[in-house]
Amino acid sequence: MNDVKTEIRSILLDIEGTTSSISFVYDVMFPYVREHLTDFLAKRWADEDVQKCVGLLRADIGADEDWPADQAAVTKAVIGLMDDDVKATGLKQLQGLIWHDGFKSGAMVAHLFDDVADAIRRWEAAGIDVRIYSSGSIAAQKLFFEHTVAGNLLPLLKGHYDTTTGGKKEPASYEIIAGEIGADPDSILFISDVGEELDAAAKAGMQTLLSIRPGNKPVEDNDRFTSITDFSAVELSGS
Repeated sequence: MNDVKTEIRSILLDIEGTTSSISFVYDVMFPYVREHLTDFLAKRWADEDVQKCVGLLRADIGADEDWPADQAAVTKAVIGLMDDDVKATGLKQLQGLIWHDGFKSGAMVAHLFDDVADAIRRWEAAGIDVRIYSSGSIAAQKLFFEHTVAGNLLPLLKGHYDTTTGGKKEPASYEIIAGEIGADPDSILFISDVGEELDAAAKAGMQTLLSIRPGNKPVEDNDRFTSITDFSAVELSGS
């Protein structure tokens, strides 16, 4: 049991450490980018979407007008941001373009915890609006849920949000999302493994649950949150 109100209209989910293991992201998805980055840039350099990412990367690294913005510079910037685990918009969008080939070819299949797919299906069938908010780009999120170990879950998701909405530790981001959902914040439940994200969502008026999964980093003072170890613990009216 948990203390979530019964009048929940929407559930907003983080991905890494909530629906999927952190190890899948760091041990599969990130290495795929590192392995294919050079070839991808060589083949797709002139594409409009790639050049848009290059412009965003310039801002991500705070480069001045002397930054060469060539393939070598972009490669160095991407690897540096990944090494520092920076949640930067240009990086995330470029990663999404590279992951597209991996998911579409079957080289990658998105990991989900065993309880996740059934829970999302149950919530959607109960009329609950299920959405995703992740630092990964919207395009990458859609690829992820379209190609999971449990099949294509993308049609069950009503919306996706990334860093273009705002930082996940900023209350304003959750206010924007509530506005787009068209629901009072207190009728939205946000589930994440990151305490600062839950704090921000709570300040925006949302209900929150702390996701405790294998491999997640411990959350400081986690007793201030209601926590769950799987989605079957989320009991909602009609679900």
